[in-house]
Amino acid sequence: MESDRPPHFKVILGSSSIARRSILTDMGYQFTLMSADIDEKSIRKEKPEELVLALAEAKAEAIVQRIPDDVEDKPTLLVTCDQVVVYEDAVREKPSSVVEAREYIRRHTATVSSVVVTNLNTGFRKGGVDRVEIYFNEISEEIIDKLIEEGMVLRVAGALLIEHPLILPCIKQVVGTTDSVMGLPKELTEKLLKEVLSTT
Repeated sequence: MESDRPPHFKVILGSSSIARRSILTDMGYQFTLMSADIDEKSIRKEKPEELVLALAEAKAEAIVQRIPDDVEDKPTLLVTCDQVVVYEDAVREKPSSVVEAREYIRRHTATVSSVVVTNLNTGFRKGGVDRVEIYFNEISEEIIDKLIEEGMVLRVAGALLIEHPLILPCIKQVVGTTDSVMGLPKELTEKLLKEVLSTT
């Protein structure tokens, strides 16, 4: 997709997520990709909002270490992100068993996503968090059985797959945006890019 953004700054997306790449492209940005190799398990915070911000900042730090000091004259902004799935503010990892996956699928859940933007020329960094609440109608045992049999729900945090054709008809209400659920809240990302760019 050709960007309609003025080419007066560069964007680096610090993520290997296909969904995030797609969302940022959809926003009209051209960008390069870098991924952060960090030990996410070593970072723990009490609140989900604090955790996702800390993880996105750690990813930014890891990538910054690999970027040469002589960044081009053109302003360069690094975007890093993280997301957790929560239930009653308890972070849900990937289900550890079929029984746990069944329990996760049945319940109302939420996603907490962070975005951190770092100006590589000035070092200025700003982050924010976006939360989406997801409510389901009753999901039948037949649908849960099919999801379990497919196996994908066992490989994603909180067994959450709102875009799945079997799950879509069961969604009662999404309080927030789908792009945030997919890992990159557009409105927050746009806001942070503008704010951090203004510090150049």
